[in-house]
Amino acid sequence: MKPINLLLVCGGGGDEHAISLLSAHFFEHTLAQSPHYNVTRVELLPQGQYQTLEGDPCEITNQKQLRFHNKTAVWPIDYVIPCLHGYPGETGDLQSYLDLIQLAYFGSDAEASRNCFNKVTAKMWFSALDIPNTPSLFLSEFNQAAIDKAAHALHNWGSIFIKAASQGSSVGCYRVDDVSQLSENLAAAFHYSSYVIIEKTIQARELEVAVYEYQGNIIATLPGEIICATETFYSFDEKYDASSQAITEVIAKGLSTDITDKIRHYAIKVFNGMKLKHLSRIDFFLTLDNEILLNEVNTFPGTTPISMFPKMLQNHGPSFSDYLNDTILSQLGLKTEADTKR
Repeated sequence: MKPINLLLVCGGGGDEHAISLLSAHFFEHTLAQSPHYNVTRVELLPQGQYQTLEGDPCEITNQKQLRFHNKTAVWPIDYVIPCLHGYPGETGDLQSYLDLIQLAYFGSDAEASRNCFNKVTAKMWFSALDIPNTPSLFLSEFNQAAIDKAAHALHNWGSIFIKAASQGSSVGCYRVDDVSQLSENLAAAFHYSSYVIIEKTIQARELEVAVYEYQGNIIATLPGEIICATETFYSFDEKYDASSQAITEVIAKGLSTDITDKIRHYAIKVFNGMKLKHLSRIDFFLTLDNEILLNEVNTFPGTTPISMFPKMLQNHGPSFSDYLNDTILSQLGLKTEADTKR
């Protein structure tokens, strides 16, 4: 089989730029284990330009080529992995361009990415699919009326989370337990997004499920668990800082079969209902009363050395290399030698 020219795009210029680079290392290492790929990695800079690892400027043309600014030669592209957390990958912007030029890529399409990334839209989808989720309200501008609505929610719920609607799961996210914190945190959230969501703080276990496509099947792993230090939440720093006190369990302990089955059912239901593709990490709360609440959907979860998605996937069955090979080759209508012999 002729080697596939695979473009790995990372960076993005947003708050998760550095995490994207770490995830790209994981993909590079995985792809290097297969003879099927010629991999070129480019970094998308904050100003919107691409550059190679050597720092050479380049661009993705509408002819499905990588053009280098300091060379006459071009590099044909067969497939793209948009390894971008947040904008412009999980927002669907890059996927829209790839769809326009009809270039195959890994992960969900533009519409599904947008619907999951925007927390307002996502909550509407969760409810439309009849999947329980956290009580919430939406704010469209930062003014006194917004502060008053947030204060009313805080009074009713006792504690709230203020979240920028169009950011990654932990960016622009603030827990508020006192009314004196409201105005400052609302302003900060609106700095990140034009829309803000207010959610009731839930005292619960934080459970995560890896949902992925493999050999024609949609698979949901057993739930894993994030165990945070007392009185903290799984913030950006808790996820990625070396001093984090958070503990991750690839398989959550002490869950009944009924709870596990229901969580996996909801996870596959939202994967199908929101038309996701290839991979996702779907996060839930399990309350002290065993109520299951869908928290959020990540269409391109982290694949850093401490990330849950690759750990849960590999614990469930295929190696990440086998999974990635199966996804790419199936999408391109190709078969490996092992497939041919079966």
